[in-house]
Amino acid sequence: MKRLLVIGIGAGDPDQLTFQGAKAIGAADAFLLVGKGEAKDDLTGLRRELIAAHGREPYRVVEVRDPERDRTASAYTAAVEDWRSRRAEIYESFVRDELAEGETGALLVWGDPGVYDSTLAALDEIGVEFDFEVIPGISSISALTARHRVGLTRVGRPVHITTGRRLAAEGATADDVLVMLDAACAFGEVGDGFHIYWGAYLGTPDEILIEGPVAEVAERIRATRAEARARKGWIMDTYLLRRSPS
Repeated sequence: MKRLLVIGIGAGDPDQLTFQGAKAIGAADAFLLVGKGEAKDDLTGLRRELIAAHGREPYRVVEVRDPERDRTASAYTAAVEDWRSRRAEIYESFVRDELAEGETGALLVWGDPGVYDSTLAALDEIGVEFDFEVIPGISSISALTARHRVGLTRVGRPVHITTGRRLAAEGATADDVLVMLDAACAFGEVGDGFHIYWGAYLGTPDEILIEGPVAEVAERIRATRAEARARKGWIMDTYLLRRSPS
């Protein structure tokens, strides 16, 4: 049977690739790289470097362009599901047309495939027969807390993982809130009493870290984020909001 490896490669530092991930790259006959255009070519570049370092010759690399997502749609969930279905078509084509029976293909996924990623959900939509294995990676959450030297959890307290969109709509629903991709900088509206640990481009040479009371660093984060995005053409960031003890 055709086999697919979904390999978590970490948040951006090549050294974050696990031994298991390196072995999985070495076991693949073909790799699918889904790129996001020239502005984000450095994301694809890291994947190429990892394949060159750990791949077992001879291997094949198939590169395709990621489908565009409608970011102006009012129906956010429907827009994401449509984009994910078009991603699934790319995966299905790769398995059907690029892998022979008995061969192994690989997808190199940022961070951990099981944390804030659509790859596994898209694979559920594939209509061809294949088997797959998931190799966990270091998520941006782990990279963020490690770089700020803080724990994700506190004794007896829950952690809420959410998005910037949901934070803007619901506010902080726990004393510790981990937020993924907040284009609107909703952290500025959580009110007094929160500390923020913010990071962008984690694990890369462009990494940016800012932490402090939200009331004191919110404007600095906004300005830094806007400048970085304008300079690079894209930004990937995450942050931990932590309510300070009374």
